[in-house]
Amino acid sequence: MSLNIKIVLIKTWHPGNIGAVARAMKNMGLHNLTLVDPVDFPSEEATSRAGQATDILEQATVVSTLKEAIDDCTMVIGTSARDRTIKLPSLSAESCGQQVVAEQVKGNVAIVFGRERMGLHNDEIQQCHFQLNIDANPDYPVLNLSQAVQLVCYEVFKAANTAQNEAPQESEYPLHKELALFHEHLEQTMHDIGFTNEKHPGLAFDHLKALYRRARPTRKELSILRGFLNAAQNSKPKN
Repeated sequence: MSLNIKIVLIKTWHPGNIGAVARAMKNMGLHNLTLVDPVDFPSEEATSRAGQATDILEQATVVSTLKEAIDDCTMVIGTSARDRTIKLPSLSAESCGQQVVAEQVKGNVAIVFGRERMGLHNDEIQQCHFQLNIDANPDYPVLNLSQAVQLVCYEVFKAANTAQNEAPQESEYPLHKELALFHEHLEQTMHDIGFTNEKHPGLAFDHLKALYRRARPTRKELSILRGFLNAAQNSKPKN
């Protein structure tokens, strides 16, 4: 089974967790591990905990920022037990498995896991299209990192087995880096036409970014939006 799905770990503190995640991934047929600024890697402890999944550690990609990890992705799902001020559409582990398996035939997909103690920061979850919530006992809902990855990878494995006979489809959605360029264009246009709030200059922009993440415009729709922004900038009266 070869799937265009990345498991992305941010600032993992304990190297044993990285090894256990690699083992969980290989159990469920996933092989693409990306580490964002790990505290201790490579590590003998990670290798020991990986068991027969040391090949995943050897092939792991290490980057400095989440943006680098997801620039080539058309869908990004962030795992978090906490609701945020600007909410993302929520997925269960089962629906996450179904979504990513359907999407990965069109382009790369990333499932992002945060720090062991703090999870994902707000600016990181806001780079995602969906938020994944794993159901657990509300009296103690905090899962070990590798356990959380194991649960999600299991749902991906089940969904992939169900969908293995479906024909692949052509990608419709822009890469994360293309959406980021649109956001930069949007922010510049808002500034150019004076659509800002002096007291809270970034608030409207943050809400618009969240709107476009939820809407998930296709490449064609994003091109139309970029054209609209160009027209708005060109229509501004010149002094």
